[in-house]
Amino acid sequence: MGVSRRQVLALGLKGGATLGAMAAAPAIVLAERRRPVMPSGVMSGDMLEDRVMLWSRVDRPARMLLEIADNPDFHGARWLHGPDALPASGLTARLDVDGLAGMDEVHYRVRFAALGDHRAVSEPISGRLRLPATRRRDVRFVWSGDTAGQGWGIDEARGGMTTYETMRRQRPDFFIHSGDTVYADGPLQESVALPDGETWRNLVTPAKRKVAESLDEFRGQHVYNLMDANLRRFNAEVPMLAQWDDHETLNNWYPGEWLEDDRYTERNVPLLAARARRAFLEHMPLRQRPEAPGRIHRRFAYGPSLEVFMLDMRSFRDANGRNRSAVGGALLGGEQLAWLRQALRRSTATWKIIASDMPIGLVVQDGDAFEAVANGAPGEPSGREAELAGLFRTLRDERIHNVVWLTADVHYTAAHHYAPERARFKAFAPFWEFVSGPLHAGTFGPGELDDTFGPRVVFQKAPPEGRANLPPSAGYQFFGRVDLDGESEALTVTLMDAAGQALHRQVLEPQFA
Repeated sequence: MGVSRRQVLALGLKGGATLGAMAAAPAIVLAERRRPVMPSGVMSGDMLEDRVMLWSRVDRPARMLLEIADNPDFHGARWLHGPDALPASGLTARLDVDGLAGMDEVHYRVRFAALGDHRAVSEPISGRLRLPATRRRDVRFVWSGDTAGQGWGIDEARGGMTTYETMRRQRPDFFIHSGDTVYADGPLQESVALPDGETWRNLVTPAKRKVAESLDEFRGQHVYNLMDANLRRFNAEVPMLAQWDDHETLNNWYPGEWLEDDRYTERNVPLLAARARRAFLEHMPLRQRPEAPGRIHRRFAYGPSLEVFMLDMRSFRDANGRNRSAVGGALLGGEQLAWLRQALRRSTATWKIIASDMPIGLVVQDGDAFEAVANGAPGEPSGREAELAGLFRTLRDERIHNVVWLTADVHYTAAHHYAPERARFKAFAPFWEFVSGPLHAGTFGPGELDDTFGPRVVFQKAPPEGRANLPPSAGYQFFGRVDLDGESEALTVTLMDAAGQALHRQVLEPQFA
């Protein structure tokens, strides 16, 4: 919604004054304590050719104010009123900004005006992003997952969450967060003794001293991560496509579960998940549609050559168990699987990127049960494998080419190639899956591969054998970078470490016939 002249005057501006002048005009200089503060920075995401979601958070009830421009000096800026940030939303505010068609790069500036004291205006925070183009051009994006897990939080003496800064320096067009955006089930200790005799010192907030159970405690998980300067700087420059997985709620959860964990007084997992989902949606620049409130699976075309399909492998799954039922199992669920099939059929993009919050062929166990797709059983697909077998058959039979899977979850990095000649199930076309992460968490792996879909390890890097839950300072933090050549449409996937070193590079040529 635009700001009218009447509204501008009500905010204390005159004539051609800018929102910047509002913050600086002597007539409205106020004591700092009366001005709202934006402690979590700004974020953008869910970008389309003509619109984007913008997000921020403030420290008290306030009205979101925005400037939108196609230049960093904000010449000719468009002024907008955003929503009120209220306690009911955790003092967060999001605005779906439209009318951006034709803008290659969008510059935005966010302020908040205190409710009841409209002259008390926060200092501005600026951000920028690149919108998808209608023409072919080079595109670069990054992906990874797993932030602040396994007891490793923000150690400011070690630079904080430095992988985000390394990713920022790649100058990506966007970022896919593949899930475990927070660890709501992972309390932090103020200090952790390291094997080399040094000490890891966590920044700790009240919300991070215990497992999250209340809505405010789940909110506190997201607020904690945004205390990191690397993450805030990254968010201001790189739009995010966010997924969730299990740790936004608790480890390996599934709908209908009743918790047996003495750390929790609330054992009703559906209730915990509902609170976790609300906190996740409040703290991410994720567009919510009136016809599907709370839905996390969605799709984004980024120009004519690339489309991203964001999956939700958490909300519709069946219970973790042996995962070997001959009648199949649920990980995506029938409605989401039908949506994905139809979306892939309709896609005109050369490359179809499936952002999956869990891997396909890696065996991920939950005690004696199974957490992901693979079940470690030889033979034809069973349990949750049957869902993907049906999808793979559709892709082959309908000649839907150039499908690439990106995932995280397992806390190491790998490149897997799947081919029917190596598989127990044969009715599919070869494809690639690339694994990355963690961004800032403990490292584990490598995992065992299930041969149902014939995966082969082309590359992997994980901690040395016998070493697990290594801290971020040990160097086993990973992300992936994807480069699309606008002319040839070749797709190059590079697996990288937290220092920005390229570990493995795979060049994929598009298939058109």
